[in-house]
Amino acid sequence: MKVVRTVAALRDALAGAGRIGFVPTMGALHEGHLALVRAARAENDTVVLSIFVNPTQFTDGSDLAAYPRDEERDLALAEGGGVDVVFAPDAAEMYPTGFATTVQVAGPITETLEGAHRGRAHFDGVATVVAKLLLAVAPHSAYFGAKDAQQVVVVRRMVRDLGIPVEIVVCPTARDADGLALSSRNARLSVAERAQAAAIPRVLEETRDAVARGERDAVLLCHRARAALAAAGLAVEYVAIVDPDSLDEMARLSGNALAVVAVRAGDVRLIDNTMLPAPL
Repeated sequence: MKVVRTVAALRDALAGAGRIGFVPTMGALHEGHLALVRAARAENDTVVLSIFVNPTQFTDGSDLAAYPRDEERDLALAEGGGVDVVFAPDAAEMYPTGFATTVQVAGPITETLEGAHRGRAHFDGVATVVAKLLLAVAPHSAYFGAKDAQQVVVVRRMVRDLGIPVEIVVCPTARDADGLALSSRNARLSVAERAQAAAIPRVLEETRDAVARGERDAVLLCHRARAALAAAGLAVEYVAIVDPDSLDEMARLSGNALAVVAVRAGDVRLIDNTMLPAPL
């Protein structure tokens, strides 16, 4: 496995690489990332994984400072998972002196949900760094987890609008035995907070089951989910049922729908989602 720090070295390492699969990460690797690596490994000749804690997508400086960093561990996991090339640049490589360009995806897909709670600058940072990474790696396919559903919508729109020649592949959310979606943030949960967080997948499953039984009132479903999450001791930021492509909020289910939640367990912010069954 090669570890490179600059775009020039990355391009040298990928000369003659064949079909390239790319997994962008901010490090703190876990089984969810490794599942993306396995998907990329199965479909490509060369697998590239990036490790870069992108400062421009953090609107809270304390959140950036608290983000876990352990490159030695990450590199060992990447090599064990079958990664061929790790691109681990520093901030100066990604944002050199005089950097003055921002990729901005306009409209509701960046202004609602995470955009409303974290500020649209969050998605400006995401779109800019993903565009730079895709241009640097030039992969045939890039792999993202379904947990970050809004990020996937934003990246897909950016790729389509800018004509970047890459397939965006979305893999199922990886979960622990208690159903909690894998996240680097989970390591910051206390034992009590971890028990509270287990309510997130349970409430999403209850919502999915209610729809399967015929419930179509999205407002009622969100009210029930919000109450159940709060009863578990979680601070609810939002619960919504949205169109999975436009992210428009629904009042009544009439087709494909996505239930999304964001909560805080203590000072740890967690997000999750589930697809809801379409009416027969």
